[in-house]
Amino acid sequence: MFGRSKPVVFDRYESRRSRKLIPNWLWLLLFGIAIGAGALFYAQHQLLPPQLSAAEASQLRAAMDTAEQERSRLAADLAQANKQLEDALATQTRMAGELAANHADLGRQREHVEALLAALPSDPRDGIVGIRAARFKVDEDKLGYDMVFTRTKAKGAPFAGVMQLHIAGKTAGGTETTIALDPVAIKVGDYEIAHGSLPIPRGFVPRQASIRILDHPGGKQFGMRVLNVY
Repeated sequence: MFGRSKPVVFDRYESRRSRKLIPNWLWLLLFGIAIGAGALFYAQHQLLPPQLSAAEASQLRAAMDTAEQERSRLAADLAQANKQLEDALATQTRMAGELAANHADLGRQREHVEALLAALPSDPRDGIVGIRAARFKVDEDKLGYDMVFTRTKAKGAPFAGVMQLHIAGKTAGGTETTIALDPVAIKVGDYEIAHGSLPIPRGFVPRQASIRILDHPGGKQFGMRVLNVY
């Protein structure tokens, strides 16, 4: 009714195998994880810098933001300084070019003036200061003048003295007379071109001008010429 019965075999190692539920490789894996965690813990607490708290991390971020803002400001300042330097260099280059052009123009003008001076008649008295040309213009109670002076032996410092005019003519009442105008300071190097005007009596009609070059008012005469006033 129950079939053939089977013999029961006794294995004394079976109980040991049943209790070995975790294999060796899993033990090795767990051991390796434990070693790694221990090493990480040791490195974090012994080798690496200490971890920051939340407040310290916030302060660090704020300091980094401030440093970044300062870096940006310094970069902007540097860019502005570089731009100003470039502008200054460009201005210097432009001014150097203009200065060179001005020097060239002055050289040409000096050549023109020297050519004109050479074309003027010489001073017949041949004084130390030559009066090469003079032009006068009466404007009511003023006598305007333009004069050209030269020095034949222009060495050393320019001649410094005064120019004084003695004007012969008629007063408003028709009387012939000569008036002395106020002396004018002059300085003559190789040449000098003088412009100006001096007061004269209203209604006075000049006829002739005596131009005198003195070292000081009433002093020694270094040049003299008489010219008509037109």
